[in-house]
Amino acid sequence: MSSRRHSRRGLAVLLSSTVVVALGVIGVTTAMAADAGPIKGIGGMCVDVAGANKANGTAVQLWTCNGTGAQRWSVGGDAVRALDKCLDVAAGSHAEGAKVQLYDCNGTGAQKWVLRTGRLVNTGSGKCLAAAGNSSSSGTRLQISACSSAAGQMWQPPGSTAAPVVTTPAGTGKKGVSTWQFPGLSGAVTDVGAKWYYNWGTNNDSMAANAEFVPMIWDENVVTAANLAKVRTEGTTLLGFNEPDLKGQAEMTVEQALDLWPQLQATGMRLGSPAVAYGGNTPGGWLDRFMSGAKQRNLRVDFITLHWYGSDFSAAAVGQFMGYVTAVHDRYQLPIWVTEFGLMNFTGTPKFPDTAQITAFISHATAQLEAAPYVERYAWFSLPAVGDSVDYGLYRDATTPTEAGKIYKAAG
Repeated sequence: MSSRRHSRRGLAVLLSSTVVVALGVIGVTTAMAADAGPIKGIGGMCVDVAGANKANGTAVQLWTCNGTGAQRWSVGGDAVRALDKCLDVAAGSHAEGAKVQLYDCNGTGAQKWVLRTGRLVNTGSGKCLAAAGNSSSSGTRLQISACSSAAGQMWQPPGSTAAPVVTTPAGTGKKGVSTWQFPGLSGAVTDVGAKWYYNWGTNNDSMAANAEFVPMIWDENVVTAANLAKVRTEGTTLLGFNEPDLKGQAEMTVEQALDLWPQLQATGMRLGSPAVAYGGNTPGGWLDRFMSGAKQRNLRVDFITLHWYGSDFSAAAVGQFMGYVTAVHDRYQLPIWVTEFGLMNFTGTPKFPDTAQITAFISHATAQLEAAPYVERYAWFSLPAVGDSVDYGLYRDATTPTEAGKIYKAAG
């Protein structure tokens, strides 16, 4: 796979060589109302005490709103109460995905909550109340997760008449692009309708565009104090190592990545997993071992970053692609970012699909990515259609899309 990104390592290093002072972020806290009533979330579902059981440790879940006492919550002070008990993080855990439950009120950090821009933040852990897998199905367990713009973290408190709204920052959305520098880059990002973009580097100082930029720490050589300070000035989300399982890309051991991860975590940014080239759902594979190690070391991974390339250019490709994305989500139960995807045959011929094949794939794949609630973002590989990327790129210049670019522009 190194041939398709032969210059990306150099690009990542070049874009990761600037030192700046990190900026602070000021949060706005909304006072919680003391009214008792339902807390509504994703899909209009209600926060519910399973079986209306008052026993300590009873699961708290999503359920169809029914007006019973199991869904009558008092949200006031710094606690959330129902059935004369408190909403509690099991075992006082700070871990990603730790389940919440009903428990005797005891004033610990596991039971302290504050409402911030529609999210219920557990101040003991700094994480947000979330529906597992962004699901709206009855019986979906509630848990704590790194705060994000996911619909499964938006809540309508008792007494509010407004529906829960996903309050994403201006200009954010699912559709994005991966890109390197080419004439017309900024115009092409705007014309294709990308809400975010990345360039495998820590900054976009020479590649500014009117969309959210998401920085990346490419490999171990980019983990420096200067680069970690720089990424904090670029936004709130950070992508982890690029294809550490592949020679010619980040090419890192699992242990090396785990040892360096606390430095990425210390930025305070939302963290995407290392993006493996393949086998993200394989038991014992690179990503699986990394995620197991992160859990053992109590490290934070907020979402899974994936790459996928298909060599089958038939109509079956979309099912193969989405089957992989779904399998990875099912294994780790975390939101998914697909930061590279496309159709390429690296070992046979033809190497690239024809126009009808690539446009059909983009049309159907993006529709399914948009519809999948657990997919937060996706980015086609790649934006430029210049030089050796003509066969799969989206734009020849600022305003001239390829046929693939026209279909991608219509997505989202």
